Amino acid sequence: MNGIVYDIGAGSGILTSWAVPHADFIYSVELDPNISPKTEELLRGFKNVSFIRANARKVEFPQKADYIICEMLDTALIDEEQVPVLNSIIKYLKKNGKVIPKGIINGVEPVYTEINHINYEENENKLYSTLGPLNIYSEYDFRKKIDPYANFNLKLKISEDGIFRGIKITTFTLITPNIICGPTPMLNPPLIIPTEKLGVKRGDIVKLNLSYLMGGGLDTIRTRIIGLS
Repeated sequence: MNGIVYDIGAGSGILTSWAVPHADFIYSVELDPNISPKTEELLRGFKNVSFIRANARKVEFPQKADYIICEMLDTALIDEEQVPVLNSIIKYLKKNGKVIPKGIINGVEPVYTEINHINYEENENKLYSTLGPLNIYSEYDFRKKIDPYANFNLKLKISEDGIFRGIKITTFTLITPNIICGPTPMLNPPLIIPTEKLGVKRGDIVKLNLSYLMGGGLDTIRTRIIGLS
């Protein structure tokens, strides 16, 4: 990893410190007032690091980046600012530069759930039962600008009789083009989103509209059953 590196949303500074031996120079950016003073103290001893306590979307970087490290990730990129932040700074990435992680892949499954609110699956106590297979509905490459307004008309195949009452979104992270990381309780746990109730049979296709604002928070999620075939 030679060259100029940005670590955006550096948090504790751990990724910056790992990059130090491999980079010519690193711009490490963190805004959170509860974290940034300790991060700045940790990174002060590195000669090839400039710590910037600021909103990354407003920083004017003096050099273009060979690598941008930005792992402000969450399921479907809804509740973190990965997309708006990268959209603001991607202009600073060199033509052949790389973003780490490289991107994400989103999948959706039809489920039955009794919960009435959006919930992350963070432990082994399942709050749902699956009614059909995983369907990949979107893929994003972080080297390109991304429209944060997501709107999808999904076709969800039903594989067993039951009551459709929600969807499960699973996000897979492309660390590099050849390394895919699945969800964990700490990294993008699956998201259970309740919907209207609909009786279904094996072989049915539920048509559902799903929309949200990436970086806008879970309150922006909307679902609407369009039809059944």
